[in-house]
Amino acid sequence: MFEKFRKNLSRAFKIILFLFLEVIIFFYITRYWGGMTLPNFQTTLLVIVLLSIINAIIWPIISYISLRFLVFTLGLGTFLLDGVILYGISLIIPGVSIGGFALFSIPLLFALINSVLSILLGFDTDSTYYKLLLKREIQPTQHIDRPGYLFLEIDGLAHKVLLDAIDEGKMPYLKECLDKGTHKLVPWQTDLSSQTSSSQAGILHGNNSNIPAFRWVEKENDNKIISSNSLSCAISIEKMISNGKGLLSHNGASRSNLFSGDAEDYMLTYSKFQKLSEFYTLTWYYLYSSPYVIARILVLFIMDMILEVFSRIVHVIKNIKPRIHRGLFYFVARSGANVVMREATTLALIGDIYAGNYNMMYATYMGYDEIAHHSGIRDYDAYYALKQIDNQFIRIDKAVHDAKRDYHLIFLSDHGQSEGPTFKQKYGLTLNDLVKEFLPDHITIHSILYSNEDHFAENFRLKPIAKENKEKLDERIEDTKEKLDEKIDNTKERLSLIKEKVYSKKRIKEVMEKKEVLKDKIPILERLQSISDEYDMGINLSGDELVKDETAQAIVLASGNLGLIYFTDWKRRLSYEQIEDAFPGLIHGLSSHEGIGFVMVRSSVLGTIVLSDDNVYYMDNDEYAGDSFLDVYGEHVIEKLKRTDGFEHVPDILVNSKYDSENDEVYAFEELIGSHGGVGGTQQEAFILCPSDWEADDNIFGAENVHQFFKKEIKNSWNED
Repeated sequence: MFEKFRKNLSRAFKIILFLFLEVIIFFYITRYWGGMTLPNFQTTLLVIVLLSIINAIIWPIISYISLRFLVFTLGLGTFLLDGVILYGISLIIPGVSIGGFALFSIPLLFALINSVLSILLGFDTDSTYYKLLLKREIQPTQHIDRPGYLFLEIDGLAHKVLLDAIDEGKMPYLKECLDKGTHKLVPWQTDLSSQTSSSQAGILHGNNSNIPAFRWVEKENDNKIISSNSLSCAISIEKMISNGKGLLSHNGASRSNLFSGDAEDYMLTYSKFQKLSEFYTLTWYYLYSSPYVIARILVLFIMDMILEVFSRIVHVIKNIKPRIHRGLFYFVARSGANVVMREATTLALIGDIYAGNYNMMYATYMGYDEIAHHSGIRDYDAYYALKQIDNQFIRIDKAVHDAKRDYHLIFLSDHGQSEGPTFKQKYGLTLNDLVKEFLPDHITIHSILYSNEDHFAENFRLKPIAKENKEKLDERIEDTKEKLDEKIDNTKERLSLIKEKVYSKKRIKEVMEKKEVLKDKIPILERLQSISDEYDMGINLSGDELVKDETAQAIVLASGNLGLIYFTDWKRRLSYEQIEDAFPGLIHGLSSHEGIGFVMVRSSVLGTIVLSDDNVYYMDNDEYAGDSFLDVYGEHVIEKLKRTDGFEHVPDILVNSKYDSENDEVYAFEELIGSHGGVGGTQQEAFILCPSDWEADDNIFGAENVHQFFKKEIKNSWNED
């Protein structure tokens, strides 16, 4: 009883102190700010009290009626609406006046003062009058006995890093879930492409086939570069992976995701951004339920930018390495992901929970991933982001306990991140530079070695590349191209004949062990002719030409420490023999570089081969010639490579950087300290924190199997067949 009285007394004191400070600050700032006349302290108090009372009474109605206006003004319309209210107050209180631009700037100033004081005094924003009003007004449209499920994804958090963060006290809520036994921790392995588009496609839609990386090239589609963070491409990718039966297809909602999971209701879902219905959902009402939400987010946004300044200073003073340059735009990118998206997602989910209308909801928190890319996966900055995300889970858990419908919480990540100096920092050149070393000078190479960029800016970067490439193609003489294609087809037939005869003589194993086809110092045609002569095949390859380097163009893409190399003048995947004939030494030059872990290509004679220096893995025969160099990349790496090898848009040459297991480092082809997209280290080790009564395998492999696991457990809980 005494404790309750003490808490109420403390809260009352805070409210009085809050009001006193708010009036004092607002009174003196407006005197110098201009635009509004307040004659004295008492009048200022009266204005603030009246504004608060009017907002408390009519704001829920105003925000509901003007919802679309608020959404399309990104919430800034809240200050204009408050400006109208202040103007009305000025008409009834003598000596008070306001007009012009002050109708916007003064409400903004007042909201900022309100938000700063709320943060400094530690007010629980989810227990304010507006949230209590929201909870009372939003009620389930029908009584639903069966529980709902809320999937909360932490983008880029590896299983091991999660355990470290829990041990260091950075995620107390998740630790409590484990300590109480309500949840259990299940690790899972990503596919080869350990990045969001592949993982969310698998988790949300149960299908991530033909997504070889963050970006890829569709040769048959005028060499179009498909990028997961392009608005148009995200739409086309969802069409490719969706069958209408995604994880959220049964009355679900998508919040802040790359794909929708076939949800009927979605908000801040990238693949749906071009649909106007994205902006008509009532979920936005939860976000604008208080007139001070936008100001609070703005204050937190600025505070996060200030933290970024201190982070840069600390990294320089302590000489923390590896360290990369962070440009001015990163201030916005960081705070946008770590504050704006975080707060908007949480507010939307709290409203969804109170409404209780959705069976399943899936939301992504991306702040950690953004910061870990630039500061490091275990840096103070990254742990700070995790602490803030953990706070969001506390807010959501509180809403679940207050709501009328029961919701179960599932926490997960879509992939991890691995750390290390970039490939350029370690070896002094980019992947593009390395490829260029082994190509003739006149070959044009288009390279995109970044994936953590602004979504909209990328659209403008890719357009000139596509235009230039198309112009080069159009300039070529068509009959020359047809003749070249005919020569390629003829040579492919001869290569197939060699392969058949080698197998028919049961000598393929000897060819593989001797690695005659792979000796780079001898021209590929001479190598193949040598095999023909040795096995008495009677095939004459002299003078045949596989490809002409004069017509070759290349695109080099990066996805973390995974590289993709496409030769764009051929509509199909080039074989090892074709590439070697056009660019002798390229493949060996890549595979023998000290920073390259392995290279995968398709041979017309030997099937798919994976090379690492002088060692070879023959995929079709599941045999090594030399060291078992793939073992360091994990138990499922061969399965991952085999699956990717069967994708429609697998590159002509697939490259993965070296993984230093002693130092737990990879060397990203992008300029990022924490990276993901390939194999090696913790980037492929994601996690699921699920209800303890769920029956999960010890180590789930592949995002599609995560999807199946979720669907199975939900059906079991609902007693559905």
